[in-house]
Formats: sequence, C-alpha cells, structure tokens
Amino acid sequence: MKVIICGAGQVGWQIARHLSGERNDVTVVDNNPDLVRRATDTLDVQGVAGFASYPDVLDRAGAADADMIIAATHSDEVNMVTCQVAHSVFSVQRKIARLRSQNYLDAIYSDLYRRDHMPIDVVISPEQEVAETALRRLSAPAAFDTEAFLKNGAQLLGLLIDEDCPVINTPLRQLTELFSTLRAIVVGIRREGTLFVPAPGDQLYPGDECYVFSHMQDTARTMEIFGKTQVKQERVVVVGGGNVGLGVAQALEQRAERVRVKVIEKDRAQAENAADALDRTIVLHGDGLDENLLEEANIANADAILAVTDDDKTNLLTAVRAREMGAKMSICLINDPTLIPLMGSLKIDAYINPRATTVSSILRHIRHGRVQEVYSIGDAEAEMIEAQVLSTSSIAGKRIKDVDFPEGAIVGGILKDGEVIKPSGDTRIEEGDFVAIFAMAADVPEIERLLQVTIDFF
Repeated sequence: MKVIICGAGQVGWQIARHLSGERNDVTVVDNNPDLVRRATDTLDVQGVAGFASYPDVLDRAGAADADMIIAATHSDEVNMVTCQVAHSVFSVQRKIARLRSQNYLDAIYSDLYRRDHMPIDVVISPEQEVAETALRRLSAPAAFDTEAFLKNGAQLLGLLIDEDCPVINTPLRQLTELFSTLRAIVVGIRREGTLFVPAPGDQLYPGDECYVFSHMQDTARTMEIFGKTQVKQERVVVVGGGNVGLGVAQALEQRAERVRVKVIEKDRAQAENAADALDRTIVLHGDGLDENLLEEANIANADAILAVTDDDKTNLLTAVRAREMGAKMSICLINDPTLIPLMGSLKIDAYINPRATTVSSILRHIRHGRVQEVYSIGDAEAEMIEAQVLSTSSIAGKRIKDVDFPEGAIVGGILKDGEVIKPSGDTRIEEGDFVAIFAMAADVPEIERLLQVTIDFF
C-alpha cells in the first residue's frame, strides 16, 4: 500500500512508524525540513519538504499512484485543502483528515464532507477522542488505561499490580481454574519496562502493569480480584475549559446519575464560553495551580481531578497539588511521552496521551480487512484489534487452538450472536463473529493476514 502522510509531528511520525514497519510504501510531507529529516533518518520512509496542500508538492510525494493520504498537519484548513487537491487532481481513493475546530465537526454541517463537496472519507477529531478517553478513565478510576470493544460489551483494562494484590505469585492457568465463571483474560504484562504476551504458566508480580480483557458486566469483579476498589465518581473538578474539558463537563451533565462538576479555566473568554455552554456546572476563572482556587472548588472532597489544559507541566503540577489537598484520584493530559514515567513517583493515578488516541483512531481506518477498532498500547508496542470474521478468512470455521497465531498474539474475547464470550482453545471462530486480539507490534501484519480476505480499506 502506498501512503502519503502530511505532517511529520508526533501523530504523523507515529503513523509513519506503524505503516513503514509493516512494509508499506510511506512518504512523509512537512513544510519543516528538520521534521522531514527526522522521519527519514529514523524510519524507512521517503520525505518531501513543502506545504502539503500544494499540488506540486503532492506530485513529488507520489500522489499520482497513492492509495491513501493522511492529512495530519497542525492546520485544519491545510488538511482540508490537501484532501481536496488529492481528490480533484490526483484521484486518491482514501483521504483521512485530522480536524480540531469544533465548528468543522458540528453535526448540522456533516454534509460538507461528501465527495461532491469536501471529499474527506474519514474525519478524526483529537479533542473528541481525548474527551471520550477521559470519560472512560473516570468510569474505571482504578485502571490506568481503558478502552471499550465488541460493541461496548467488553473492555481492556490496564491495572498496576500492588503488593496487596490477592493473585500475585499465582500462575495464570490457576486463575482460570480458581475463577472459572470470570469472563476475563490477562492478555499483556509490562514488567521492568518490557511488554509481552504471557504464557499460561506466567505469574503476576508487584510492580507489573497488567492488561486484562474483561466482559463489561464482570469489570467490577475483575477489579476486585486484582485488588482494586471502585469508587463512585460524584464530585469531579476539571482544570481546563477548552474543547476537551468542556466536552467532558457536558457529557457528565448529561449522565443519569448526578455528578457535581466544577471547571477551572485560566483564560477569561474561554471561561465565559464554558459557563454559557454548561447548565449545572460551576465555572471558576483562575489558575488551576492556585491553592486558594482549588480550596474554593472544594478539592478536598473531590472524587477526581481531571487536568486537561494545553500545558503538560501545568497538568502534572495541578494533579500533584490536588492529590496533596485531598482529591481521591488524579488524571492528567500528557502530550510529551517522556513525562509518562514520572506518573508513578508523582502518585498520579492515570494519564491520557492525545497522540496515542489519535493514532488509534487513524489506524482503525487503515487496517486491512473488516477491522472495527484498533487501540495502540504504550509507545506503539502493541495493538488491540477488533475485526469481523469473513467467510473466506483463513480462521473462519476453525477452533482457536487450530489457528496458527503468532506467539505475540492472544484472543481476548469474541462477540458471537450478540453475546460476548470468553474464548478457550476449543472455541470455534465462525463467519460473522467479532474477535478482539491483543498483538505485539511485530505480529500485527500476521494478524492482518489471518483476518484478511482481499485488500479493502476501511
């Protein structure tokens, strides 16, 4: 597959890393020659320096015979024009654009993105994706990572194994025997910085980061077995009233169960905009690092603080101060991946990486086969892939133990006839089933091959 990626920032670089590692023909375009050089020096990609929306630049990038273009520059307008030029001049079949402005995303203007208007096949909104991720973090506060799969019938939980975890030093095989009715499977373990797919004889140790794929109805029980207690989120303080913070506050207002939300925003105009858009939420104007303002927000009685400003260090320090003042849980937005290792020592419960959520959204639309969902784990170390099994797929009609899955892959769950089931070696994968597979990055191409019938892009 020949792909042109416009924008060599964090998201563009990660997508190029994924696709070039799978032996696709990738060309990166950016008007910053240094970013293009970084991509060509570190990845097996070609690079073109120039504005992505210019026809001659796209021509030099090979748009005439490209299968797909991904427009992920920092400018919404450049991304939109790039897709228009790719369609009108070069007839590129598949066009994906990252758009940040909420004005472009309003549902009443959705007709704008038709082929006879603005020919964009897939629109990715980082702010909306991040807001949804934040809400998932709040719904499972004891997990450092969460993502829903199989039509919201199951979810992937990232759990830190503590000293008092009831199931440490127990082979995973025995866990299956001890909790035979529990619809959950340990699909990944990160130990001393290394992520791997565990074997049945592997054990869990304190300090491990464990990825568990659980039936949604068994989430609470899974948490309890792994030594985690679920706390109901009734009082939430959101620091940052931009698109992400506002989206979270609006979603919490619409929940059936009552959630008291307070928003802190430093910019007066932004604070006034948030106050106008929200009905029951109190909006405070000021700095989230201000101790007096946090006291005014009653941070000592807050069940959670969500720091989602556009500054990583402000988010980190706000989360730390809020915890010291009594907040029961802290979640912060982190763009710089080098800051993530600080989470543990700063006692921050969970983080949201906008780059990872955007990369996951884009990957969902470029994987081969009938892929429904893709979630990128860690620093592109692994993926959780959900796909529908087609009749001529090589795994259709086979039992799991008879499928030649690579060592770095494991089936976490199957949606069969509308019911999520916990798979075993004897479970037969049928046409129409939806399977969720955890796969290390090196094994993703092999998983795609097993799921693939013909090369079709979704």
